[in-house]
Amino acid sequence: MKVKRNTLMLLACLVWSAAGFNILRIGLMAYPAYLTVLNCLLSILVFAVFQRFIFGKLVKKHIRRINTYPEERHFFLKFFDRKSFAIMAGMMAGGIALRAGRLVPERFIAVFYTGLGASLLLAGLLFGRNYSKAVSAAATVPNQTEH
Repeated sequence: MKVKRNTLMLLACLVWSAAGFNILRIGLMAYPAYLTVLNCLLSILVFAVFQRFIFGKLVKKHIRRINTYPEERHFFLKFFDRKSFAIMAGMMAGGIALRAGRLVPERFIAVFYTGLGASLLLAGLLFGRNYSKAVSAAATVPNQTEH
């Protein structure tokens, strides 16, 4: 199924936001027993590191890549490249293994998942913001087929 170029940003928004929301939810559900100033600061640090060095850069990279596609319509999974799909699959498998195997303490889940989930959710929202900008820009360009 092929979709418009801008729709790829909307799909990325939905996928990243859903993943971020779910991870954030898991972290927040574990947080009440570990709610301290230090843990909150650690969650903020996790958020900042992931946003600055990973997800913020990935959002910019994918927006740039999507915007440079010469064709208007693309296969709907092209909102990511293969490397990003592999990263997402690895992160999901690792996260499931950590929790299912009880390989880390619940405090780690609370602190790390809250920061990671918030960063992923923000990345999804940034895709959504770029989608909105693209749709607004397209709406202000006069239709050239009318002339």
